Amino acid sequence: MFERPRAGERAVLVHVQPAGPWQDVEIGEFRELAASAGADAVSTVLARGRGPDPRYLVGLGKVDEIATARREHGAELVIVNHPLSPAQERNLERRLECRVLDRIGLILDIFAQRASTFEGKLQVELAQLRHLSTRLVRGWTHLERQKGGIGLRGPGEKQLESDRRLVNERIRRISERLDRVSRRRALSRRARARAEAPVVSLVGYTNAGKSTLFNALTGSGVYVANKLFATLDPTLRRMEFETGGQVVLADTVGFIRDLPHDLVAAFRATLEETRQAALLLHVVDAAAADRQDKIAEVDRVLAGIGAGDVPRIVVCNKTDTLAVPPATRVERDARGVPERVWVSAVTGDGLAALAGAIAERAGTARLQRRLRLPPAAGRLRSRLFALGAVTGESVDADGCSVLDVLIPQADLDRLARHEGLSDEMIEPLLRATGT
Repeated sequence: MFERPRAGERAVLVHVQPAGPWQDVEIGEFRELAASAGADAVSTVLARGRGPDPRYLVGLGKVDEIATARREHGAELVIVNHPLSPAQERNLERRLECRVLDRIGLILDIFAQRASTFEGKLQVELAQLRHLSTRLVRGWTHLERQKGGIGLRGPGEKQLESDRRLVNERIRRISERLDRVSRRRALSRRARARAEAPVVSLVGYTNAGKSTLFNALTGSGVYVANKLFATLDPTLRRMEFETGGQVVLADTVGFIRDLPHDLVAAFRATLEETRQAALLLHVVDAAAADRQDKIAEVDRVLAGIGAGDVPRIVVCNKTDTLAVPPATRVERDARGVPERVWVSAVTGDGLAALAGAIAERAGTARLQRRLRLPPAAGRLRSRLFALGAVTGESVDADGCSVLDVLIPQADLDRLARHEGLSDEMIEPLLRATGT
């Protein structure tokens, strides 16, 4: 009986694809994933999944080819770029006589390496335990299920049941801790809402340059690396505009094709920042050959977590790597609303235009308005001066104060709610100033 080794980084990569020409982009991403996990890819085997095969996912001949490649290169591990059922994983390990890891297990391993905060470690452990709970039987020969018959009823079944109870109890405790974290995050969000600081969340495919852009916009020192899932734990920083107003910028984990459902569920508290955000910055690698496919994948994940309807700006990053730079930095829709901005977080090109677009979409851009306040609105007039929004004042024939103001939309909304500012007091919008 095969005993699973405890270590081993030399790996044979197996890319499974049903039909059609081989997808070089997906194969390249698979190799990057393996390298991010610390694997030394000594061989890559391309396989056609037919059905898929209920025993091995691929045909028996292809399994023998994988086994030959493993022996020739002395690999201790086989990584399959496809989800495997517990039975398929166990059958492959027996046939190949080495440890087998599927795509879900690979991504979970990378997340386990990247987690650094207490919350991040809990989230990854929860996802790993949920994944493990369905396949306890496959990994240890001393936990084999009992075979039945007189004299053959060993302790295996009882040991498995005990392990399952321990795993389920640990899942329950971690879930309770994360629920407490989620409640604390909800309190923080309410506090930010009272402070009128809208949250702008950076989302996008992994390695699109979100953390580099986050640092460029906020002056932070968030860890940046040219590898998949370099950022795992969420980071929030204030971003202030030169013309006044501020937002809270949130850097979040990147997405990828076939992101494990257990991982999405475990990170629900973190992803709640995205769902509750006032604006999303969808960061895209402008030079990626499969840019549109990655945009579609991120849109799918956002819809899955309930953030599909959150307003967003598409930020085409890494323009410094394009052969032909874009003709314009900001693209607007038919209503004149910014919907796409071209930037380079490394060189700083386009960042001022992006800041202006964020201020405009998040409601922090300062609007030039003319207010006509009756003599009884002395308190409202005083509040406008206290905010430093008044740029000019006169008195008309009726004794009303005519104020020219430069003020963020959020402040106008707050004055309307709490100080009695009505639509009749506001003349039509003259212009908006960004940063």
